[in-house]
Amino acid sequence: MGIYAFKLPDIGEGVVEGEVVEWMVAVGDTVTEDQPILSVMTDKATVEIPSPVNGVVVKRVGDVGDILPVGEMCIEFEVEGEGNASAAEAAAPAPEPEAAPAPAAAPAPAPAAAAPPAPVTPRVPGLRPLASPAVRMSAREAGVDLTSVAGSGPAGRITRADLEAHVAGGGAVASAGPARSRRTGTTEIKVTGLRRRIADGMSASYSTIPHFSYFEEVDVTELEALRQHLNANREDGQPKLTYLPFIMLGLAKALGEHPICNAHYEDDRLTVVRHEAVHLGIATQTERGLYVPVVQHVEALDIWDAARQMSEVVTATRDGKATSAQLSGSTFTITSLGAMGGLGATPIINKPEVGILGVHKAIDRAVVKNGQVVVRRMMNFSSSFDHRVVDGWDGAMLVQRLKTLLEHPATIFM
Repeated sequence: MGIYAFKLPDIGEGVVEGEVVEWMVAVGDTVTEDQPILSVMTDKATVEIPSPVNGVVVKRVGDVGDILPVGEMCIEFEVEGEGNASAAEAAAPAPEPEAAPAPAAAPAPAPAAAAPPAPVTPRVPGLRPLASPAVRMSAREAGVDLTSVAGSGPAGRITRADLEAHVAGGGAVASAGPARSRRTGTTEIKVTGLRRRIADGMSASYSTIPHFSYFEEVDVTELEALRQHLNANREDGQPKLTYLPFIMLGLAKALGEHPICNAHYEDDRLTVVRHEAVHLGIATQTERGLYVPVVQHVEALDIWDAARQMSEVVTATRDGKATSAQLSGSTFTITSLGAMGGLGATPIINKPEVGILGVHKAIDRAVVKNGQVVVRRMMNFSSSFDHRVVDGWDGAMLVQRLKTLLEHPATIFM
């Protein structure tokens, strides 16, 4: 038997370190080659690291939230044969010199200690339980409400073992009535992985960018009629249209007329970089947190291509398959709050961009039109701009131009 020391591999061009998001194996586990052992997050993506060998885990380096440099030893396996002694020696601390040391055979590696049981993290009331899609599907098939299952994974994530233990213990769907017992205690959740990167990014954006917000309502009655007409007459293979592709095309046209809003502000160089291309970020909520996949060159797309490409990058992001190229390079961002409605919000700018548009739910409302009270389909917009770059007039004019295009949707295509 020997020891195989595995170093964190190169996980992307220009990537020098990764944050531990999840350990998928524990000390004492038997693993097979190519079995996922570790999930790490970089500035570009989250990557699962497979095992390079068959063996038994005897050592792990780094807890969830720790940063591991590329090329540093992260895990050791006990394997058949000699292992890779040179890597093991490089990872081990040098022994203290002794006077006249007597030659002796190297001791056999100590048997791996049994891993302590993973602590169960109580679920925070009101928060959606964390679990993988596979675990959620198994819970639905078993008729189990995941809000009643305690998770032992990172940040209280419910693992398959947690679900199986819950079912084996006679657990079932949680009762409909609220609990009447008094609740005490607190739960600490370490901010790691994507949530920490979101926190850092939002803090940097809000603390360095002087935001100003602008709100407007848009009459999308005519747009809704056009949307329904196009969906009713679409060809095989064409995607079903939502409001967002129209907003994307309208915004691309409006940004072409107001280029100061389609820009990056580079703090270190005190330079505004205006972009001719319109690369729109689409803020997307996933089980792993908030990502912003990007639809490239919206200014060159028709309505069907815009809908198709948006669907592709959003689906890839929700499935955890988006590439770093699909998650970078946006020049302006749209965040859709349509499903939840709401009258307004103050979206935080996706740094280094200088503007962001929040889109709210379209609903039928009574409005005054030509002196008459009529029912129209209305949608609210919430926008934020970097006041160092975009004056209030410029930001308002961009939103007003988009409003005009959407209220007269034929002009989007002219």
